Amino acid sequence: MNIAERKITVKDLVTKSNLPASDYVINPYVGCPHACKYCYACFMKRFTNHSEEWGDFIDIKLCDKPISSKKLQGKSVFLSSVTDCYNPFEEKYRNTRGILEQLVSIDCELNISTKSHLILRDIDLLKQCKNLKVSVSINTLDEQFRKDMDNASSISERLEVLRILHTNGIYSVLFMSPIFPKITDFKAIVDNSKDFVDEYWFENLNLRGSYKQTILNYINNFYPQFMELYNDIYINGNMEYWNELAIEIERYCNKHSIKHINYFYHKDLVQAKDKL
Repeated sequence: MNIAERKITVKDLVTKSNLPASDYVINPYVGCPHACKYCYACFMKRFTNHSEEWGDFIDIKLCDKPISSKKLQGKSVFLSSVTDCYNPFEEKYRNTRGILEQLVSIDCELNISTKSHLILRDIDLLKQCKNLKVSVSINTLDEQFRKDMDNASSISERLEVLRILHTNGIYSVLFMSPIFPKITDFKAIVDNSKDFVDEYWFENLNLRGSYKQTILNYINNFYPQFMELYNDIYINGNMEYWNELAIEIERYCNKHSIKHINYFYHKDLVQAKDKL
């Protein structure tokens, strides 16, 4: 892995969140070597002045300021919004572990999201957190498709993470994101994980910015039979597919008593939060 790395000093690790389900976010790093082809966080390059491609650089945040327990008391905190806090460099720098060591004594609602089995290293700290959910992103059972899309842990490793977390009494969430039309089989994923997942979150594939054409080219090359549908959704703006899938997911989850949240209309949720 040829990743450009540097250390940067920041004044505070905690920032206000514009996400619909959290008050604050903590991003221990800038950039993410998982290099997901559909990653919305690639917009960060507009502010970081990196010449490298998204996924080819990592900034390690250094901060002398302790995390404020007063600020986070009773609040919801998300790790992390524009990086994976358990990307491969966490094994070396242990920024996330240092943050967890501070958060365990704070009575906040903590949500950690990752695609990495490295999180299991910190299971001792996770078990000490008072109000914790760990979400693991899985949108396919096809390992080749996964390899085409990201450099993170394998699907079998991610399922193992969920299983071990659940066994250790840690609230486990399978974040089915992003759902690729006609490629992501949500029922198959649920069937393979329902025995050790407490809750499912669903989010549709949003395409914008620099990666929109990248994904459309990939579909055209590897799934040409779906290209007409993708053009209808992402060129013509037809939301019918998502509306129908949302209804199907709702019916399926209700029928099988599956706890879930649908984030298909993420933009609407963010705008609703901004009006509060």
